[in-house]
Amino acid sequence: MSAPDLTDRAGEPGDPAALAGLPHRRVLGQEVLLVLGLSLAASAVYALVSLLSAPVRGVSAPLFSRAGLAYQLLDVATSLVPVALVAHLLARSGESLASIGLDPRRRPAADAARAVALAATVGAVGLAIYAAAVELGVNRTVVPVPPTGHWWTVPVLLLAALRSGLLEEVVVCGYLLRRLDQLGWSPARALAASALLRAAYHLYQGFGGFVGNLALGLLFGRIYQRQGRTTPLVLAHFLIDAGAGLGYLVLRGKVSWLPG
Repeated sequence: MSAPDLTDRAGEPGDPAALAGLPHRRVLGQEVLLVLGLSLAASAVYALVSLLSAPVRGVSAPLFSRAGLAYQLLDVATSLVPVALVAHLLARSGESLASIGLDPRRRPAADAARAVALAATVGAVGLAIYAAAVELGVNRTVVPVPPTGHWWTVPVLLLAALRSGLLEEVVVCGYLLRRLDQLGWSPARALAASALLRAAYHLYQGFGGFVGNLALGLLFGRIYQRQGRTTPLVLAHFLIDAGAGLGYLVLRGKVSWLPG
């Protein structure tokens, strides 16, 4: 791929990129492919391979396959590199993380209230979908915690929940939906692409994970399109993942569809 000419602006009248003073549409398109290829599009491919290479019924899908605190922290840190890349690319085009609504100090009380409401609703519906899918044999049993029995199990679980919230909501909602809008995509088309991507990189869980995350992607994406804020989505995602992990630690061995 040749180096893009950042001074080459979109020239077509009415082009959203040209109106915003952004680089050429080709440059923005390459940027989208680079960010997704570095992060969640690659995960979607790995998830698809995982789904096709092993059975679904009766198979656990651990979210944390590496043991050792150093590896756990390294995994969390490297996973946040795409978030830093998004911040860099936004700054390059005269924007910032605040442009996608990642500014937690702006209105913390309102964002926290929305996050709690979202997490409670999505968590309850998601748990029902997950339990039904496992029972039907179309979803793997997800182990949403780091290796247990260590003093760092819960701290790393919380760090990983925050990592997932930042990575997924910044890339799939804030960055992707904003760039697709600047590329001239219709809101419906952009929302569908964002939701399908979110569902695809959860395919390693099985078909229940795909359907549940497709619905989650449509909901979170639409909220972002209406409000332009990722902060409450990041917080809600953190609460959902943290709640799932802590709930697993408390209920494992006591509920039939959770491995001990």
